[in-house]
Amino acid sequence: MIERIHCRGSLLALIVPHAFREPGIHFLTPDDLSQQLAYMRHPAGKVIEAHVHNPVPREVHYSQEVLLIRKGRLRVDFYDEGRRYLESRILEAGDTILLVTGGHGFEVLEEVEMIEVKQGPYVGEGDKTRFAGISAAEARLPRKE
Repeated sequence: MIERIHCRGSLLALIVPHAFREPGIHFLTPDDLSQQLAYMRHPAGKVIEAHVHNPVPREVHYSQEVLLIRKGRLRVDFYDEGRRYLESRILEAGDTILLVTGGHGFEVLEEVEMIEVKQGPYVGEGDKTRFAGISAAEARLPRKE
């Protein structure tokens, strides 16, 4: 049910649909990604042991971002590292996406509220390179079954 979008062996994105409801802890990303994503579902009364995180030097080369869609619908367009369009997906309220590599663009289909989480510090426009994306008419979406 977790969708992984790849291009030539590279993970572009990971989508956790709002209907995913597996019990327990599910680490969804490989250990070597600089942004880690897990899904957790625990029953009432479960105790998660108190803890602190140790300082561990890390090196981040590219920003990876997580979007949590709280309301609305959003089309996500995926591009490879060469800025070539690949395919699109529609996200809706409750969906979560981790954008790992490649490029991406968005079109808001219904008023959207979302939360973005990514590594810092943010360096402004030096953090990204903008390019012309596709139009809505060019979007390729998977067929509904």
